[in-house]
Amino acid sequence: MSARPPLFSREELRSAGIGPGPMRRMLVSGDLVRLRPGVYLRVDPERPPTPEEWIVARARALARTSAEPPLFSHLTAAALHGLPVRGPASPKVHITVPPERPGAQALVIRHRGEVPEEQQLERLGIRFTSLERTMADVARTAPFDVAVCTLDAAFRPVTAPKPGVHDLTAAEGLREEVLEIAARSAHGRARAARALGFADGRAQLPGESISRIRLVELGFARLDLQVQVAGPSGQKYFVDFGLDDVKAWGEFDGEQKYRDEAMRSGLTLEEVLLREKQREDWIRGVTQRPFARWKWAHLRSADALAQRLASFGIRPR
Repeated sequence: MSARPPLFSREELRSAGIGPGPMRRMLVSGDLVRLRPGVYLRVDPERPPTPEEWIVARARALARTSAEPPLFSHLTAAALHGLPVRGPASPKVHITVPPERPGAQALVIRHRGEVPEEQQLERLGIRFTSLERTMADVARTAPFDVAVCTLDAAFRPVTAPKPGVHDLTAAEGLREEVLEIAARSAHGRARAARALGFADGRAQLPGESISRIRLVELGFARLDLQVQVAGPSGQKYFVDFGLDDVKAWGEFDGEQKYRDEAMRSGLTLEEVLLREKQREDWIRGVTQRPFARWKWAHLRSADALAQRLASFGIRPR
């Protein structure tokens, strides 16, 4: 869990030379956001917080203003673990409290339940549920697509730490451990079993997780993930999806690998695009399979992805 970006009290802002007038103007412009009474976040317009960083910032603001440290859980704990949280942005944070504890708080979703000590963590002064407990809570309560994105990322370092690795024994062990925790709850056990049964750590990005959901909705029956294809000079190429029942390839084309300079490994955008084209041409030529790419816009529905695939001559049986 990263402490970025920093939070400020009204007094700290005043010490930095931001009085009531400038503060009001910054609040109107969005350069300053009030997370909770007396706690503010300064927003860098060149590098605004990610959705997960917003969640972490709101959790830190609540912890800062609470007399007793709250225990963050569910999707808030997922963000604190560094997992992706896909879905509509919400100013609310999730906490779990004992069943007998009364009261309510603004912008807080309270879940009633007991959390054993071994299912709790504390980092940088923030209390939140363990990874396995968080996975169980998300699997039980979150919408299926949201849960799958989070669970895929939670499985990844355990079961698929690098392309070409898929540890089925580790995956089944983690799945059983999380299912056992979910089974102790009175609600959401069937939902948890479905999400955990679908989760696959080989998915590298939320876009790949949603792609898998859409492909299954379309009826593709034999999906393989991160399929290895030998390159022309002995290097290893990996393709997001092998659509084996129709002998085709599919790939979610996220923009991050083009925009993020760190992911470009010192290459220019033009060099990255050229390498991608050469890679795709080689895979298509050596396997004699059609190769389709799609973006987030094509994942808004199964029909939208179907139309995209059909333009490459790819259709489910």
